[in-house]
Amino acid sequence: MKKAILTVLVLTFICGISLAQDPGDEAYIKAMQANTPVERATLLKEFLAKYGGQGNKYDNYANANLCTIGWPGKTDQETINYGEKALTLGGLDDVMKCQVLMSLSYTYTKQGQNYDKAKAYANQIIQIATAAKSKEPEAPHWNRMIGAGHYLLGQAQHKSRETRAAIDSYINSHAILKDPKILSDLKKLAKDLYDAKGYGDAERVFRFLVQANPKDAESQTLIAQCLYKEGKTDEAMTMWKEAFGRSKSADLAYNIGITLAKEAKANPSLLNDAIRYLIDAALLSAKYKDAMSMAENLFLGHDKEYNNRVKLMQDSKQLIDDWVKTINTRFGNKSEDELSSDEKREYRKIKENIDKEQKTLDDLQAKHKAATEGFTRILAEEKQKLGVK
Repeated sequence: MKKAILTVLVLTFICGISLAQDPGDEAYIKAMQANTPVERATLLKEFLAKYGGQGNKYDNYANANLCTIGWPGKTDQETINYGEKALTLGGLDDVMKCQVLMSLSYTYTKQGQNYDKAKAYANQIIQIATAAKSKEPEAPHWNRMIGAGHYLLGQAQHKSRETRAAIDSYINSHAILKDPKILSDLKKLAKDLYDAKGYGDAERVFRFLVQANPKDAESQTLIAQCLYKEGKTDEAMTMWKEAFGRSKSADLAYNIGITLAKEAKANPSLLNDAIRYLIDAALLSAKYKDAMSMAENLFLGHDKEYNNRVKLMQDSKQLIDDWVKTINTRFGNKSEDELSSDEKREYRKIKENIDKEQKTLDDLQAKHKAATEGFTRILAEEKQKLGVK
């Protein structure tokens, strides 16, 4: 029995020496043990140049590795050539095959020339990783690969203008990977939809973004803007106000104020809220400093007599100035005792006109001050509410 075991060990040792001495195998192993990607790529290329196409068992993996690793000056076409050669040779394990498919899908989308292939390879990743996961449910890398497959599929669909399909793929990917970059890509897609007046689809994406990140005030604002563009004004306004209640955003305040100002033309009861939200926008961000003058104009413009009162004040001041100028010109160098009877009557008449007009001007200015103080009072109230100076 001992002799039989010894014989097996000797034969195994001899076979091991024989395998290790295969020059092609040694060249591949040496390449994979290289310290840097550049050195590894150089040695793998030398391996393929010398042993490629001779039935060496590492041909497929050499091509697969050259597809997936990077080095200075590597071209997209090299990635494609090595990757598709590796797939043609076959025999790759599922992990390596998925890595090759990822590189190929990404590269084809980047080139923008063959989105069908990019989508096909992404779908293969999903299929392979899903099947492997069913056999190894505890292995976390399969989930990551499924998520990556959905993301790459979404990129290809996005570039090929399959917008709704891209949305679904990105959402599926984020459900697995929880990667903030996916949310960033989704937001860009949603903004493109909004700009193209695809408000329904854009609204759906913005709602997902808010669900994924409740602090995303921009998406909250854009949901309401989509609703507003779809004619759902009340729903949009409710959402804006709720969002502003949670987070005092200048963008939200401005959108609410502008929208209410438009609606107030038909419904004056909305004017006060429009003024207050525009003031809030100006107080919260210098970006909206013009909102303060807009709010003041809305407030004062609501006073139907305001513009007329301003004109009357200007006219009254001009009259007083003209009469004072007349007195200075005609009587400026004389004392009252030096005036003739006619001059005294004329002087007193002009003085009476000035006093009467001054009283009119004082009344107009008092009303004007009351109007402007009303706006100042609202401004102070909003400052206190927001806690700003």
